[in-house]
Amino acid sequence: MPPPSRTPPPFVMNDGPGTAEPVAVSLAANGGTRRDAAFDRNALYQETIRFFFTPVVGLLDDKDISEVMINGWQEVFYEKEGKVYKAEGVRFDDEHALQAAVRNLAEFVGRRIDERTPTMDARLPEPHKFRVNVIGPPVSRVGLCVTIRKFPVSTWDMEKLVANGSLATPAREYLEIMVKTHHNVVVSGGTGSGKTSLLNALSSAIPDHERVVVIEDSSELRLAASKHVVYLEARPAGVDGTGAVTVRDLFVNSLRMRPDRIVVGEVRRGEALDLIQSMLSGHDGALSTVHASNPLMALTRLETLCLMNDIDIPVYVARAQVAASVHAIVQVVRFADGTRRVREITEVIGLTASEKYEVRPIFRFHQTGFGLDDHIEGELRWTGEPSRFGDDVIDARPILAKKHGYEISETKAIWGLQAPLTGVKT
Repeated sequence: MPPPSRTPPPFVMNDGPGTAEPVAVSLAANGGTRRDAAFDRNALYQETIRFFFTPVVGLLDDKDISEVMINGWQEVFYEKEGKVYKAEGVRFDDEHALQAAVRNLAEFVGRRIDERTPTMDARLPEPHKFRVNVIGPPVSRVGLCVTIRKFPVSTWDMEKLVANGSLATPAREYLEIMVKTHHNVVVSGGTGSGKTSLLNALSSAIPDHERVVVIEDSSELRLAASKHVVYLEARPAGVDGTGAVTVRDLFVNSLRMRPDRIVVGEVRRGEALDLIQSMLSGHDGALSTVHASNPLMALTRLETLCLMNDIDIPVYVARAQVAASVHAIVQVVRFADGTRRVREITEVIGLTASEKYEVRPIFRFHQTGFGLDDHIEGELRWTGEPSRFGDDVIDARPILAKKHGYEISETKAIWGLQAPLTGVKT
């Protein structure tokens, strides 16, 4: 394979003038549809991107590798099964080769990457399912850094989470009932902890007849079971600085789309206030994720994000709205052995007299020891605390049985349908 060229390929796709002409030429030449032309154009760029990123193609094609990290032209790392390794012997020819690869990628997605704009986020279209982050000089001291995250085709459902030890059977039933009864659930965790995978799995509990609107910064979610789903994706500004569509813009628009349920892939900015207020105004059953290390920090982060909105509201109002709207928080963690598990499921009670968040842990992970290769062993156990939503579930029980064919079996004591076992609380 010859070394990557120092100049970008002659074919350029962007959001500016000239985009329509190649499409028209392709349509005229091939007698195909506009969709065929767009597919041909994408296929061409997919091949050129693979050519420019030749040193890491093998890593990108490995289905067990979830992330590839290029730290300058000489160092490449990758993540496999939750652990990071150095790709020995993998490097670009020189700095110019990596610059050419990044330049080609920027042209493909219609972005700019240079000293004035040293950062870039992008998503490659099907079939790659890659999210790419680029940061370069002068803000990066080691040269261009490219982080490529692969979006695996999610095959996770609640049964598989139980089978691999990420979830316990009673916790699975608890979460399914919370989703089916339209309670608002937030998945909290750090980067790479499995928030999106868990959200995908939770979506399997959404009834098929519901209209679901999914809003994301970069499209990752593929809901497991729902048939009536509309996927919306934010768009950054083009090279001319115009055309941006934010998550908040999409969220405001989604409220006019007659949603039965709104799923926000991740709350990162001021759109948190819009989400919280929608939960309070009748759009219940929302699902979302947030970056936080524990349930209390998740609530605090949501509160902070609400205050980042351009609407000036007092801190107490933001805190009270968060406490009233979020019903349960599922904390996911990547453990030291690389496994991703649910560490805690906590209900939000409200605010105390001193205006602090009051929460009630319903399930907690208890480590019991170590297995082969230092694999952490343990289980997610019920704490013995009753759910504050017991009356809601008892009222909804006939509907769960008749309309959804769902019988409560493992969590009766949690909802107050039977007396709890003695000695359960840990």
